Amino acid sequence: MARRKSIHIGGFVHKNPIPNASLIGNLLVSGAIHGRDSATDTTPDSVDEQCALMFRHMKDIVEAAGGTTDDIIKVTVWLADPSDRTALNAEWLKMFPDEHSRPARHAQKLDAGGPTKIQCDFMAVLA
Repeated sequence: MARRKSIHIGGFVHKNPIPNASLIGNLLVSGAIHGRDSATDTTPDSVDEQCALMFRHMKDIVEAAGGTTDDIIKVTVWLADPSDRTALNAEWLKMFPDEHSRPARHAQKLDAGGPTKIQCDFMAVLA
């Protein structure tokens, strides 16, 4: 049996042959998570909609691996406009409302081009 396990969620597939995340033991590391609508395979125009979808995918991925969002320890976010964190902070507070129990976070400039305005990746230690 392979030591490493690929994690996939329905409908959210990378164009390259990579999983949504990879798990070794209790350490889960995701690939890039975009705010693409899995049902329509389209990316909404607004950063608010993209951000909400991105957080939903993050939750679905950690749960597919057998964890919860409480297991997430680090999130890196890329923003097309790093000065606008309104949508990011709104979704962040919904997912991590306890100020004494939030993952670390780092945000930086996204230079991906195309319709993507926000994306992230994360690390989690599953309980």
